[in-house]
Amino acid sequence: MAKVDVLLGLQWGDEGKGKVIDVLTPDYDVVTRFQGGPNAGHTLEFNGEKYVLRSIPSGIFQGDKINIIGNGVVLDPALFKAEAENLAASGHDLTKRLYISKKAHLIMPTHRMLDAAGEAAKGASKVGTTGKGIGPTYTDKVSRNGLRVGDIINNFAEKYAAAKARHEQMLQSMGFEYDITAAEKEWFEGIEYIKKFNLIDSEHVVNGLIEDDKAILCEGAQGTMLDVDFGSYPFVTSSNTICAGACSGLGVAPNKIGDVYGIFKAYCTRVGSGPFPTELFDETGDIICEKGHEFGSVTGRKRRCGWIDLVALKYAIMLNGVTKLIMMKGDVLDSFETIKACVAYKIDGEELDYFPYEICDKKIEPVYKEIKGWKTDMTKMHKESEFPKEYNDYLDFLEDELNVPIRIVSVGPDRDQTIVRYLAE
Repeated sequence: MAKVDVLLGLQWGDEGKGKVIDVLTPDYDVVTRFQGGPNAGHTLEFNGEKYVLRSIPSGIFQGDKINIIGNGVVLDPALFKAEAENLAASGHDLTKRLYISKKAHLIMPTHRMLDAAGEAAKGASKVGTTGKGIGPTYTDKVSRNGLRVGDIINNFAEKYAAAKARHEQMLQSMGFEYDITAAEKEWFEGIEYIKKFNLIDSEHVVNGLIEDDKAILCEGAQGTMLDVDFGSYPFVTSSNTICAGACSGLGVAPNKIGDVYGIFKAYCTRVGSGPFPTELFDETGDIICEKGHEFGSVTGRKRRCGWIDLVALKYAIMLNGVTKLIMMKGDVLDSFETIKACVAYKIDGEELDYFPYEICDKKIEPVYKEIKGWKTDMTKMHKESEFPKEYNDYLDFLEDELNVPIRIVSVGPDRDQTIVRYLAE
């Protein structure tokens, strides 16, 4: 019986998951999303075109593969419609290849208003959400007040009206002024559009595919350090971004999980508020941002940049049971004479080699190890045998520190700039 492989980010999101899913998809029959919503933008580039996927799995471009939006995802009908129509206009009709779980929760227009109102109320201590209504939707889910995709075909008008009335009462109590007239119109158009797709009991379908020995790849959104339980709380997302989230977000038993691909950048980035021990506020940080084009694919916000954090990375590998690593954007560091890697934290003068509870409450001083840079244009590389010694030294250093093999490296944004490592085996 086939196992379900999982691919997820090991940092604060934006690691390049979409590109790698697209590269790996030919080896799979099915690609699924298991958590998150339109706050996650997965960017893919090939054949001179650039695509940003927010809710749709990144396997959608490869042949006739089945793509499933799982029960753990929260879906905004208006944004989903716009995304799917854009893909259809570029020649990618999804109606026969995309399946949506009936148990996925719907993001309502009033959820977005509640998101904005909540952030405004927090003032300087705001989390820095994308404003897409993700948190309020998951709040409704866990408080048993959610509206789900399956409700579209079962007393929907009544259920929507009740949920909207409850939200409006909350907004009024917060003194938040809003107008959802236009947004609501687009939202209901999105609801009608969703009806064109296969709405499924996804847990039965996914487990049936496993029984049929189909190869399944699960696509995570955001990153491990944004997990609601194990990330830098409260500066996190509202779902479980770790490997265990694939089980609850699809209805897959833990013993069905196979390989776990962990993706990381050769440096670190973060969007929004929250701790970032290796963040750079100097010219080096600006160079990384510029060369890495570090601006959010959904929000357009400039990302905070810093050196790679091996303390956090080891923590993420432990939580996810990572079996294979994928390093992205090593080419961004091509021009540096020296590259730094954080190998420990100093808190109140004490050196720690683990990710502590106090990450948000204490001043963290990173302890760095310096590695010689490769000073080579890696974007010109086509195979592992062309790698300069210093680049291989960096990979070897990371593998020794992380104790997991780096099987794939990316040396540019295009699908073809992805190199599978064989010499290290």
